Amino acid sequence: MVVMKMKFPFEKRVKLAQGLWVLSWFAAVAGAITFTLGCILKTELRKRAEVMDNTDVHVVPNTLMLVGLASLGINYFAGKICQDALDAGRFPRWKTFLKPYFATSCFFTVLMLLSVVMSYVMKGSLENSLKIGLRNGIRFYKDTDTPGRCFQKQNIDRLQMDFQCCGNTDHRDWFEVQWISNRYLDFSSKDVKDRIKSNVDGRYLLDGVPFSCCNPSSPRPCIQYQITNNSAHYNYDYQTEELNIYLRGCREALVHYYMGLMNTIGAGVLTVFMIQGSVLVCLRYLQTAMEAVAGQENTEIETEGYLLEKGVKETIMEYVDPVLKFLLLNQVAEGEETPAAAT
Repeated sequence: MVVMKMKFPFEKRVKLAQGLWVLSWFAAVAGAITFTLGCILKTELRKRAEVMDNTDVHVVPNTLMLVGLASLGINYFAGKICQDALDAGRFPRWKTFLKPYFATSCFFTVLMLLSVVMSYVMKGSLENSLKIGLRNGIRFYKDTDTPGRCFQKQNIDRLQMDFQCCGNTDHRDWFEVQWISNRYLDFSSKDVKDRIKSNVDGRYLLDGVPFSCCNPSSPRPCIQYQITNNSAHYNYDYQTEELNIYLRGCREALVHYYMGLMNTIGAGVLTVFMIQGSVLVCLRYLQTAMEAVAGQENTEIETEGYLLEKGVKETIMEYVDPVLKFLLLNQVAEGEETPAAAT
């Protein structure tokens, strides 16, 4: 059953080819933009690689870069096909090429849509990656003399100042780790000895945070040590006072930033997907309308174009069957080789 049949007089075919040529180059530019967006997202993710536990989130920018480059090739050939569509003698040379071309184009167009979906659903993976990465970053904050962690303190401080955040979940995360290096502790001091002996791990813990947690907008000088001790500060109440350090955790700040970036990019790529889909639909109509002209003396006759020659299921199976047969033949060949090798 033919799907979405339309009649195409000669003038309409010419306008379709001319309009499609312009649209294909516009889609090629959109593909280049998609590749650029993927590069931007990849760069932003790599900037904070030290506070991310895995690279699963990089699948989104990698996919965007792949489909962006594929879009450039797809639309380049679409423009060439449109140029030859006006010449009935040159168009038939594309006949054997068009079927695999449409299959490849549909695959990358669907992949483009999947990248949009992934950009919206990666929040869980991103949040989990940041949770573990920030926890490790805070734990290794003091290890400025350890190879591979020399810049951990600098990175965490810069992160907290840039995103106006403190800790992983909040500022209390700093209370649970020793973030001051032993080289800066006076072990002859009674206070230092008492604090180290007060926990089984022998760590120097205190209810304080690094300077990078201080909020410069606060009118009061920063209280970064003895935050929970009301008597240590004049006119201060830990439970009711609005702390003059950043209260938002860095995980929340980074998730909000990256999800905002991914959602914006996703909306842009969705627009590119619609343009790319329009190119494929119009090109399919042009192809089927021009096939009826092949072999005709009068090339200005009215022809019919359609989107699918058969139903959707039959069309999908037409493309899938050759792939399944190829895979089946490979399995049979491997099965025959194995007994021979055993003999």
